[in-house]
Amino acid sequence: MTEQKNSIAPEGERGILAALIFALVAERLSVFYEHGQWLTRAQGATLAGDWLARSKRNLPLAQRQQLSELSDQLARQIAESTSREAGLYISHEMQEALDPRYYSEVGESIMAECVRMLDENPHEG
Repeated sequence: MTEQKNSIAPEGERGILAALIFALVAERLSVFYEHGQWLTRAQGATLAGDWLARSKRNLPLAQRQQLSELSDQLARQIAESTSREAGLYISHEMQEALDPRYYSEVGESIMAECVRMLDENPHEG
């Protein structure tokens, strides 16, 4: 085991963006499994803005919309490729992994996917 256990996001701006995608995926899956609905792109962008504001950060709306779109793609991919029970487990693990003191292999693998998506879809502008 390594000391990296307490943070699964990369450092710096890239880490913040990947962590936002991760948190949005967790929220999307939670809402989907609890209420049977998907958050819209605008709802995701607003949530990201609210979360950033808590730490006195800000991103342009277009960038928050892009992160919202990426999180929507990943959340739907997870929901479509897993059983309901597995999806609920993944959603729970992701919610728990939002706490930096909680280590989750599931969270780590999904964070790696968030980083990959971010790298493959750089923000223009």
